[in-house]
Amino acid sequence: MRRPDARWTHAAKVALAATAVVGVVTLLLAIGVNSLIERNLTRDIDSRLAATLVAMASAAPGSVAPTHVHHGGDVDDVPDFVWRVASDGQVTALTVGAPLLPTYAWSTSAVTLPAEGVNFRFVPVPSGGGWLVAGESVIRAHDARNDLLAVEGVLGALLLVVTFIGSFIVGLRASAPIEQIRRRQAEFTADASHELRTPLSVIEAEVELSLSRARDSDEYQATLERIGSESMRLRAIVDDLLWLARADGRALDRGQAGYVDVSAAVVIAADRFQAVADTGSFTLTTHTPPEGAAQVRGDEEGIDRLVTVLVDNACKYAGAGGAVEVGVSASGGRVVLTVDDSGPGIPEDARDLVFDRFHRADQSPGGTGLGLAIADAVVRATSGTWSVSDSPAGGARFEVIWRLATRAPTLPKEPPVPADQLPDPSLIGP
Repeated sequence: MRRPDARWTHAAKVALAATAVVGVVTLLLAIGVNSLIERNLTRDIDSRLAATLVAMASAAPGSVAPTHVHHGGDVDDVPDFVWRVASDGQVTALTVGAPLLPTYAWSTSAVTLPAEGVNFRFVPVPSGGGWLVAGESVIRAHDARNDLLAVEGVLGALLLVVTFIGSFIVGLRASAPIEQIRRRQAEFTADASHELRTPLSVIEAEVELSLSRARDSDEYQATLERIGSESMRLRAIVDDLLWLARADGRALDRGQAGYVDVSAAVVIAADRFQAVADTGSFTLTTHTPPEGAAQVRGDEEGIDRLVTVLVDNACKYAGAGGAVEVGVSASGGRVVLTVDDSGPGIPEDARDLVFDRFHRADQSPGGTGLGLAIADAVVRATSGTWSVSDSPAGGARFEVIWRLATRAPTLPKEPPVPADQLPDPSLIGP
């Protein structure tokens, strides 16, 4: 059974959590709103009943006649009913068709009681030693509350569905970079293990083979040379991995970054690789502006590593009789570094892969597959941008663009005052 994508699982968990939170908040809001509405409806009923009682109580007790209200037997359609409760407890309905008034110890407080199977809201007021009681069915208020609950249920369900779908989509998008990092780390760990295992396996095999039988000094020397070669390769891989780990672990502080002259880094790298060009029978040329004209904000060691990687990569593919050209330009507020070679170039479908760790365009010995990954880490740390294209020299062109960094103008220092022109300290008062 195929394991579900971690992104989908993470997004589903986020969506469920968000939906649960929204559901709880919606439920609490619905309870609060319903309570407020029901309280307001009850208050309105009490106000109407109180107004009816005030009007009836203001009349003389003997002049209060039964009120004729045509309700067709449906007590829910009657605005209110009125009863007179004498001091001896005798009840007289003042509204035609009124239900039987429930027996109750009346006071000045409004109360909800059932009357003939229907809940009524009753409001009593003292009158003539007894009570005038007005009542109204609360079914209409309950119906209004039930209608509100139905609407809230539909809207709440719709809200939860929309919340889940929206949170799920947001979770997928938010987890995409995390999942990409996780996959890259997993791939990096696997690739690093493979790359480290190869030289270690060779060293182990050479040692076991040399110890399996007695050998002469020439054979031992050859074995040690092979072990030394693999050890150097192993050391190079470890050094590159440590450099990448440091680059990944620290973010560039733009406020503390120094000013680095890209032209100076190119000149140093060209001097370093001139012997390689002479040995490989290809030309290495540079084109740089005056010193200090192409400055960027960054780490000097990182910029030097970047230029070294690009020049080294170009020298590997230039070929005998070829050329490597390194150029720096500074104009329009930008610093542009270009490295061209006359090699075979990089196919378009492979250009997005050249910066992947342990990716190699070929399997030629001597490389670790981490050079361009290191260069990419430097470019990202210095807020630069990459482009890989075809070179006018026939091979590949690597181009890096930065924002030009300018130093704040330095004010000239005033020349020191000669000692013979300083005032006599004894003449200066305390």
